[in-house]
Amino acid sequence: MLTVVAEICVKPGRRQAVLDAINELIPAVLQEEGCRQYDALLDHQAQVPWKQNSPDSIFMLEQWASLRALEQHQQMPHMDAHRARIKDDVVDVKILVLEPAS
Repeated sequence: MLTVVAEICVKPGRRQAVLDAINELIPAVLQEEGCRQYDALLDHQAQVPWKQNSPDSIFMLEQWASLRALEQHQQMPHMDAHRARIKDDVVDVKILVLEPAS
């Protein structure tokens, strides 16, 4: 099982538009072979000194059965359409693909 954490950095003021697009995409992704989890998360605005603030980011928390399933996900037509839809609002995407330590 692989866990993906992706940070989607968006232009100021465009986070809700991108989040709306992601929320429309989620049902299709959850139907993909090997997808176990696909959730959008937002930065919790807390004023504590040890926390990094990311008010213009959306974080995706995903679980995939295999690298093959994740790679197929990236090539799905609905993902191509989604990337085209949000491309003008996204500044950067950082993707971590993680595996259990043991």
